[in-house]
Amino acid sequence: MSGTLFVVATPIGNLADFSERARRILVSCDRILAEDTRETQTLRVRYGIATPVESYHKFSEKEKVARYIGMLREGKSLALVSDAGTPAVSDPGKLLVAAALEQGIRVSPVPGPSAAISAFSVSGMKSDHFIFVGFLPAKGAARDKAITESFASGLPVVFYEAPTRINDLLPRLAVCCERIVVCRELTKEFEEVFVYRGGTVREQGEFTIVAEPIRRAVPTVPPPDAERDRILAALSVKDALSVLRRLYPDIASNDLKRWLYRVRKEGRKE
Repeated sequence: MSGTLFVVATPIGNLADFSERARRILVSCDRILAEDTRETQTLRVRYGIATPVESYHKFSEKEKVARYIGMLREGKSLALVSDAGTPAVSDPGKLLVAAALEQGIRVSPVPGPSAAISAFSVSGMKSDHFIFVGFLPAKGAARDKAITESFASGLPVVFYEAPTRINDLLPRLAVCCERIVVCRELTKEFEEVFVYRGGTVREQGEFTIVAEPIRRAVPTVPPPDAERDRILAALSVKDALSVLRRLYPDIASNDLKRWLYRVRKEGRKE
């Protein structure tokens, strides 16, 4: 019978946030797979965890997946942890989790701290929903494109950012966002949560940003245009809708369709 792969969340700064269930799992499993064994050692010492630890990070995960799957199939239980927070969320672990699921091996989450959830809970955003992006590309056109695409849904977005790039990111967000909440060093001694209002911030610590895009009015009907309407009237409904979708990509297809039927009906009455 196969063992279990436990995906164990660890504190993002305050060691007291470690759950009793998580401690029991790490104590009782056969092996701990850690993003950074030095970070995990601090947790092991604090909670008296003697279970052997192996390094498992983004540079080694591909080559180690087969070995760990073999251990799980032999009946051993493994606990996957990252430096801080929940593994496989902007952290290593996805490949092993996916491989275990494909093999029919039990994968069990041990929930706990998450910087994204913690930041959103103190952001005061109006929406109950948000988009999680994590880390953006470091620079260039790819960075700008990723920021633009992140706000396509109109929902608030949660970003992670390194201290060396935080003062590059915030002004870029200010251009397209109506509200930005900066969370620095969450759960740690020098924790800060504040609304960004311009300028630079201290480039120190771990940053989680919650940004709400500027809400722009979305039209529901095309603007008046007698010549355009005359041309559309001569086309089939299918062709007319095709033209309208190209002319007005920001208007929902159903709105365009309703508007077109109304215009064609009114045109026949004249």
